[in-house]
Amino acid sequence: MHEDERGRTRYTLAETEHGRAWGVCTRVEGLFGQPRRGMYELFGWVPERAEVIGWVGSRVWLVPEGEALGAWLLEDAESAGRLLGTDSLVLTGLDDHEGPPEGHTGPVRVHDGHRWLGSCRGSTRIVPAEQMASPLVLRGLTQSDRLRTALTKGTRRALDLDEAVLEIRNDRGELLADRVLWARVRAWRPSRCATDLIDLELDGELFTPVPEHARPVWERWLAAPPDTPGVWARLDSRRRGAWLDLVQERAGRRTHRDRPAGHAYELDGRHATDAPGFHLALGEAVNGPGGYFGGCLDALVDCLRGTFGYTAPATLLWRDAEIAHEHLSRALTPEGRPYDLFAELLDVLAEGGMRVTLA
Repeated sequence: MHEDERGRTRYTLAETEHGRAWGVCTRVEGLFGQPRRGMYELFGWVPERAEVIGWVGSRVWLVPEGEALGAWLLEDAESAGRLLGTDSLVLTGLDDHEGPPEGHTGPVRVHDGHRWLGSCRGSTRIVPAEQMASPLVLRGLTQSDRLRTALTKGTRRALDLDEAVLEIRNDRGELLADRVLWARVRAWRPSRCATDLIDLELDGELFTPVPEHARPVWERWLAAPPDTPGVWARLDSRRRGAWLDLVQERAGRRTHRDRPAGHAYELDGRHATDAPGFHLALGEAVNGPGGYFGGCLDALVDCLRGTFGYTAPATLLWRDAEIAHEHLSRALTPEGRPYDLFAELLDVLAEGGMRVTLA
């Protein structure tokens, strides 16, 4: 399925400051792509277990050894394996171009929050070759009078629409997500969709695309929010994370009606094999299919304080809890210290007034 074959999804390009729309369309190209990633060469790579290749983890920490320096984080990390003819591993991820602590060139150990992946004698950040970003193209755009005036002027100043937001509504007209960008017009032309519509091309250098791996998750949500629990259960950890991101984004725009104190919740723990799986299952236990109730420990604490469908005290029957115990008990802090995430989740729930029964 290509972006918006159904033709019912709606995209609105609007100002962030005043909320006035520049235009509305039903098809966008360039929404999905590959965000810019940091790239590191790890010299003298020695794996702890199996060789590291493919998707590595949603949060991968690089920990300097033998120095009082903090670990640095790569999100959504990937590796193509070793450089041909060398002992170096190439690791990429989203790092906001921060990189390692200044001046550090020594050994590094790498873990994914649950297990050590390996170590190296040194590392360096690779500056990738310059690549032209794909434009963001709004097909069949209905123009506002202000946009039509700007395009008629055609000056560089007029075509710089400043900071804008791309609002994305699903087939039911509900706001699914929005993405902030700097809207700078590169080109426009009459659209094949209708004589009074245009195709508007915006500079892709100023837009962060949704990662390509998240496309199937977005397409599911663009059709409609889930109406049964556990639709996410067959997804891998990477796509579960993308599902949780949409759940969290949607929750920030919804008003939750708190259930009265004393309510009894039930958590289906069969698929709580990773942290996203636990948070998705708990969100559905409290707020139904597609529901949100925290996406990390700190967010869970906030939800337990109220306004997210819950009032303390309450009870939670956690079925098949041994699955989460098996997968979440052995975790690592960013610095690599072991801790029990399963036990911490139980402690946070208890402190928030949720009496948990494990079944």
